[in-house]
Amino acid sequence: MSEFSENGRIVKCRTLLRTILVVWLLAHVSAAGVNAAPEEGGDDYVYLINADEIRFNQRINADAQILVGNVVFRHDSMYMYCDSALFYQNANSFDAYRNIRAEQGDTLFMFGDALYYDGETKIARIRDNVRLENRDMILLTDSLNYDRNINLGYFFNGGTLLDIDNTLTSDYGQYDINLGVAVFRDSVLLENENYTLDTDTLTYNVDRHTAFFTSPSTIVSDENVIRTSHGWFDTQAGNSVLLDRSVVDRSDGEQQMTGDSIVYNDEKNCIWGYGNVIVNDFADSMDVLGDYVFYDRSRDSALITGNAQAIEYSREDSLFMHADTFRLCTIYGENDTIMNRQVKAYHHVKAFSNDMQLVCDSLEFQSSDSCLTLYRDPVLWSGRQQILGEVIKAYMNDSTIDWVHVIGQALSVEQIDTVMYNQIGGREMKAFFVNGDIYRTTVDGNVQVVYYPFDSDSTLIGMNTTEASNLEAFFNARKVEKIVVHQKSNGVMYPISQIPAGKSKLSNFVWLEVMRPFSRYDIFYWRGKQASEKLKESHINRNNVPLPSLPKGIKK
Repeated sequence: MSEFSENGRIVKCRTLLRTILVVWLLAHVSAAGVNAAPEEGGDDYVYLINADEIRFNQRINADAQILVGNVVFRHDSMYMYCDSALFYQNANSFDAYRNIRAEQGDTLFMFGDALYYDGETKIARIRDNVRLENRDMILLTDSLNYDRNINLGYFFNGGTLLDIDNTLTSDYGQYDINLGVAVFRDSVLLENENYTLDTDTLTYNVDRHTAFFTSPSTIVSDENVIRTSHGWFDTQAGNSVLLDRSVVDRSDGEQQMTGDSIVYNDEKNCIWGYGNVIVNDFADSMDVLGDYVFYDRSRDSALITGNAQAIEYSREDSLFMHADTFRLCTIYGENDTIMNRQVKAYHHVKAFSNDMQLVCDSLEFQSSDSCLTLYRDPVLWSGRQQILGEVIKAYMNDSTIDWVHVIGQALSVEQIDTVMYNQIGGREMKAFFVNGDIYRTTVDGNVQVVYYPFDSDSTLIGMNTTEASNLEAFFNARKVEKIVVHQKSNGVMYPISQIPAGKSKLSNFVWLEVMRPFSRYDIFYWRGKQASEKLKESHINRNNVPLPSLPKGIKK
């Protein structure tokens, strides 16, 4: 009986101890994790919502509650999940481990292997296999700090941002949830199926899929290589604004555009250049310069204006040309075969090379027949030789004049000295060249000649005047050597001392040396004809470069 009573007391004591322990634990759990929020400032505290187990270990960490299994925390609007955690209630913070998931609203999610969260500073430090998701954007890294005060996440040991179009990688980056804007620094690379962008500093608008750069950057596509240091790039449309002396290279290396600023529109396949623009056409050995350049890639055409200049350098003696406006276009046939390249220049056209100089109102060049046509009071010089007319057609051979066709009021003048000039005038004239030097001229229709012949010892014989229906003139060292008159003619040879007044100049004689460009820099200074020097009006269209007429079935 006594033994039974003794055992009963032992059982009752053990039951009482267990009851006391359970009550103490429940009180602790309530105090630690499922606190009711204070009436004011409740969102300042980190709350434990759930844990399968709660342990205490004074020896290992006296300040921490050890939480195991389906752990859930809440701090104001953010919920944080993990497999296990150390909860520092007094410090309002915790360390979480494995299967980390943090959710803020229905748009922001963060994942990782480890998390330290400080409820006082509202900063989360997520480590290892980190993934941040916000709408259509995913940020991957191994070390991410997230500041909930300003909704900003940043990484510093390398990271990758992915959206529906692009993949961006860098050594350092930050992402602003409120603005949807990411900033990347050091070894930045943006990639998508059409472009790659390499730079050191990049700001990326996730919603607009637009990149802004302020450091030396390279954008590469199948068609272009862009080099710039300041601007923005729409990665979806392929459009960009490039500042601070940017360069656009065609991928085949045949063309390059450089300008103070460049606007590139991939949708329209067009490029605009502003300020000191240079277009290098390496395939055709030509540079075009201007303050404004528009290039339509789909039509392979361009417009250049504002201090416009074209430089052709296919041979040693480069040709420098200025006009108010240049237009370049390409005409294609079937299978995109190039049928003709056209260069058109409008108003105040001047050109200089060592072998040839010219002025006119407008001109055009056709690659199909290598013909350079000068319109409206054109004048052409070569050495002491001057040729003018209503329209001049110069046919080129490897960028060198092969022959010239002068149509309407043709006049060829060779300067002997400041007083004497050999002159040949007629309705139509053809001049033929070898290595840039004139060697023969044919003239047809109402031919008039004033010619100063010399004997074999270079003694001046006199002055000859001739009228004929056609003739040939032969040159040596750019000087008239012989004139041959065909069919009927009449002429008079005057001794030098007996030349009648008014006979030494043809009625349409004019020597336009003042208009002549004397260097590559002189082409920008226009000196027009005086009223008395202009040609007579005629039926020939010599006012403008005509529009091209295309055969049926040919497309621009």
